[in-house]
Order: sequence, then structure tokens, then C-alpha cells
Amino acid sequence: MISKPFDTAISAVGDTFNSSFSNSETNDFQRACNLMTTDYTVSAVDEAVALMLLVAQNSGLGVSELAQRSGNTKARTFRLLYTLEQRRLVTRLGKSPTYHLDVQALYLGVAAQEQIDLVGLTRPHLLALAGECHENVQLRVRDGLDSVCIDRWQSARDQPIRSQAGSRRRLHAGASCKLLLAYAPEEVRQALFSSELPRYTPQTLTHRSRLTQEISRIHAEGYSVSMGEITPGFGAFAAPVRGKSGQVLAALSITGPTDRLQASQMQLIAQLCNAARRMSLTLAGEVDASTQADART
Repeated sequence: MISKPFDTAISAVGDTFNSSFSNSETNDFQRACNLMTTDYTVSAVDEAVALMLLVAQNSGLGVSELAQRSGNTKARTFRLLYTLEQRRLVTRLGKSPTYHLDVQALYLGVAAQEQIDLVGLTRPHLLALAGECHENVQLRVRDGLDSVCIDRWQSARDQPIRSQAGSRRRLHAGASCKLLLAYAPEEVRQALFSSELPRYTPQTLTHRSRLTQEISRIHAEGYSVSMGEITPGFGAFAAPVRGKSGQVLAALSITGPTDRLQASQMQLIAQLCNAARRMSLTLAGEVDASTQADART
């Protein structure tokens, strides 16, 4: 929606143009203004995309559940899903059909990942870190009051944690989330503190005072620690990935069983912070001097 001040500004510019140009030029300008203020949303496309995102976030739901969550009728939901199915964006599985993403959605995901500079530039460092620590590695960014996983490497070790790219999590729980919260604008923190914060385990931080203390600690130490805040028996370390101007763009994390992380805590944090620093240098267009030295030897 275009804001009222913007409409007023457009009108003012239009008045100036009306007094300075010919009728045909003024009409061309008016048509351009109309294009800027017209809503060109196609409702069916909007509903279909929203439904596909719903399937992506909740794989394995049936048409009735998807209809309820999307706010559409069951008949319309089925028609939208059928259309997406013809394009191989979703597929039905099982005797009591449930919906899942299909191969074309995978193609879109891979193409999008390749086109996002943040993922493309940092992925070699993410994979290198995974090869060093042999634990789960994730890259998360902030989206409003949530964090979103944009890239990850899954350890071959037998672990119950499966965090897929695109998974969302509130900013108060987990190492990456707390780190992104610590470097978020003040208005984001205030909005989070005013919202309802889910408690995943007894270790989840849900009180403003505890979160404020944690934010101060993260700023002082330069990294974040979480032990059992989301899944009992599992923890994580996270470090900031910065852009050229120094702003925090993402959180890089190592996740694994609490006992294993704590046994090698200092080593893992050192590996993590070094990888985050290399990512930051890459995003800033700089070269890691230590990497250059290694290349010459």
C-alpha cells in the first residue's frame, strides 16, 4: 500500500509538471503516477504462492488442514493444489493424500540459493567448518522477530536434529537467534520483549531480564552459547557474520549433543569464530591473510 505522504508528494510533483509541460507530457506523467499507485496483485497467484509456502513449512498435511490454515475453502484449496501439482511444484503422497514439495520446487530452491550472494559467497567457508568440526553447521539471518535458516550442513553422525533451509525460529531461543537479537535494532528487541515467547524446554529464556543479560554477554564475548534451550541434550555455539560496513548480516552456528560440544568447547568456538571471520572478509571483498599464507606454502 502506498502511504499518504507519498500520495501527497506525487500530487505536488504532478501540479508542478502540469504548469511546466504540454498536455501530452502531463498525461504521460499522470499515467506513470497511476501505475505507481495501482494494486496489481493477482489474488489467485497470491493464494497459490501462499499455499505452496504453507506446504514447504508444513510438509505432510492433507487438503482439509491446508484449507483451514490458508483460510480458503476446501474446494478452492484443492483446485490451487491441483494447479501447483500440474506444474510439479507440489505432489500428493499416500492413500490418504498428503502434500509435499515436488521436483520443480527443489529446482527453484537450488536456483534461488545460487542467486543469493550471501549463501553463494559463504558456502565454501560453511563446508570447510563442517569438515573441521564434524557437527551440524547452520547459517541463519533475521527476518522480523524470527531467524531463518538459509544454509546448513548436516553431520553424518546419528542425531535427531534436522533443521532444513527455510526453517524459522523465534529470536529468543538458541545460539543463532540470541546472537541475531543481540545485534538487532533496539525496536526489534522491544517488539520481541513485548510478544509471547514460547518455552521449548526448561532452559529456554523467556524473561526480559535474562535475555538482556544474555545480550550483554554476547556483546562482551563476541559469540553466543545455547545448551538445551530448544532440544534437551543438544546445544549450539554461534558467531556473527558481518558485511562490509561491519553490520551483522547472519549468524554462523555449530550444533550438536551438549556433552560433545562442552568437551571441545574452546576448540569449537575458535573454529567457529575463524570461519565467521573468513565469511565476513569474503563478504567485504577482502582476502584472509592467513589463507593467502597457507596458499603460498
